[in-house]
Amino acid sequence: MIDAAQTATDYTRNELMCALAAREIGDGDVVFVGIGLPNLACNLARATHAPNMTLIYESGAVGAVPDRVPPSIGDPALVTGSLMVAPMADVFQSFLQNGKIQIGFLGGAQVDKRGNINTTAVGPYGAPKVRLPGSGGACEIAQHARRVLIVAKLDKRAFPEKVDFVTSNGGRVKKIITNMCVLEPDDTGEMTLTALYPGVTFEQVQDNVGWALKKAPRLSEVAPPSRKEIDLLRTKLDPKRLHTK
Repeated sequence: MIDAAQTATDYTRNELMCALAAREIGDGDVVFVGIGLPNLACNLARATHAPNMTLIYESGAVGAVPDRVPPSIGDPALVTGSLMVAPMADVFQSFLQNGKIQIGFLGGAQVDKRGNINTTAVGPYGAPKVRLPGSGGACEIAQHARRVLIVAKLDKRAFPEKVDFVTSNGGRVKKIITNMCVLEPDDTGEMTLTALYPGVTFEQVQDNVGWALKKAPRLSEVAPPSRKEIDLLRTKLDPKRLHTK
């Protein structure tokens, strides 16, 4: 737990999401990550409690130590200090499919109550309302990472009871960190409310998901970001507030 005296009092929901995601990473973990808030969370974890974590990017950078938060998966910053830069096929075969990844971060246009992820199409597959970019490596990450974490903002359209297309199976999703709460699978695999953020009610969360949300018998407390975490995010890791504003 964070010492109350070291707790930040001025923070955004995005900064809280980032801090909570960072705390899921253990020192020495190998993490498969993309761009955006999860990437920021990984760099925050390395700068605080997990200096020995290893970052792997889909573009082939293994053990990257970027000197700034990259805006895209092809940014040259990803190869800074890397242990190796390998073809994408080698990254997937040698690390992911070989069981070397402790945590995989994923997101999508839709996430349902079973943690299934849709990044393929909104609406009927044959005549969709929106055609999405597809799986990329997400379905492999969902199948082979030991733990899958989702970082996403709650919205009823983005959290339907059932996704329009299952791009990535939700069987290994262990936690969904949102801008309002934390969801985790119960014994049946259904995503259940396990923690509310300060100032957020159950009714507000229910209004932003498309199914009758179940609530854990006892909700966990959410520790706010520490002053150190906020300082790192605002002065070093995301000074332009691209992800945390």
